Amino acid sequence: MGLNDTVSAERPHIGFFGLRNAGKSSVVNAVTGQNLSVVSEVKGTTTDPVQKAMELLPAGPVVVIDTPGLDDTGELGEERVRRALRALDRTDIAVWIVDAAAGLQHADRTMIARFCERKIPYLIVYNKSDLLKQLPEAGEHEIYVSAKTGAGIQPLKERIAALVQRRPAGQRLIADLLAPGDLVVLVVPIDSAAPKGRLILPQQQTIRDVLDAGAVSVVSGVEELPRTLAALRHKPRLVVTDSQAFGQVARAVPEDIQLTSFSILMARYKGGLRRAVQGAAALSRLRDGDRVLISEGCTHHRQCGDIGTVKLPSWIRQYTGCEPVFAFTSGRDFPEDLSAYQLVIHCGGCMLNEQEMQSRGRRAADCGVPMTNYGIAIAQMHGILARSLEPFPDMLRALTQGV
Repeated sequence: MGLNDTVSAERPHIGFFGLRNAGKSSVVNAVTGQNLSVVSEVKGTTTDPVQKAMELLPAGPVVVIDTPGLDDTGELGEERVRRALRALDRTDIAVWIVDAAAGLQHADRTMIARFCERKIPYLIVYNKSDLLKQLPEAGEHEIYVSAKTGAGIQPLKERIAALVQRRPAGQRLIADLLAPGDLVVLVVPIDSAAPKGRLILPQQQTIRDVLDAGAVSVVSGVEELPRTLAALRHKPRLVVTDSQAFGQVARAVPEDIQLTSFSILMARYKGGLRRAVQGAAALSRLRDGDRVLISEGCTHHRQCGDIGTVKLPSWIRQYTGCEPVFAFTSGRDFPEDLSAYQLVIHCGGCMLNEQEMQSRGRRAADCGVPMTNYGIAIAQMHGILARSLEPFPDMLRALTQGV
């Protein structure tokens, strides 16, 4: 991905779904203009979701997901169906492919009802329209195409682009908290886990959003923070720190300067801050043997002192005085059934789109399992949760009033 590319988590995710042999992969290839998926007359050619970040004109930067047929059979087929349905968790716009000659089946209607239930904008695409003697009148969400002849493909792309452009504007990361000219100090630990020669994604995104607000960012290491604050002529509007340095940074930042973390900003950005604030209370209820799931949205090489697998469990043991049982997941490996856990602690989710983070939160809620995130949990365990929420008055009231 180049310097000017939009990261995958920030791109609209367009999922192509359908029954086997509806020509789903052929439509994907026709729409993208690439051989993104293998095409065959044999049912079940697509065995796993295929995902690619790309430019899809006139929609712009998107992620396209091609999925296995949702009527697959057998033990392997059932696993493929599960994987296809999991792709729905990260789908912003759904494209349902139907064999035009066969028409809508019960399974088609069931899946369309699922789109409606999740409030996912969708299109029903009747493929193989070249086999029809006459095209029926298309409904509001319908369009007839032929991946074989190319008929209707450009109008389909334009319909997809219209749905992309109709998506509501999302939450800002930090810009809505700032006024032009405000000063923000960003605290970035440089340790063995820090990527060599670059900043991690939440840090990059925060700097960019500060600039978009017309504000000024100053980046400091943890040890250098006291000198940095002393050297500033004007009091910062806000200090944002990496969560793992929360305790040390809180001691260095005067009480009259607001303080929060990149992880907390990311939770708000992905729409899960209230859930995370409410879920943090479960930390004090943990007992010996309780199961805690610590989940990261990305996959990376675990370093000595890794925050997820080493530091968080250690802090939890110290805070609770008990010995929970910890489980760890990363990337898209997130359990369907969370009922075995007493608490889920998730990273900020910078590598996952908002739809997938919301889906994981709903999954926890459906199982009655509290879910919080790294920044909120660490602030709670360091006794500074209320302080870390001062930039967000609604969330602070939710914490203090228990709403």
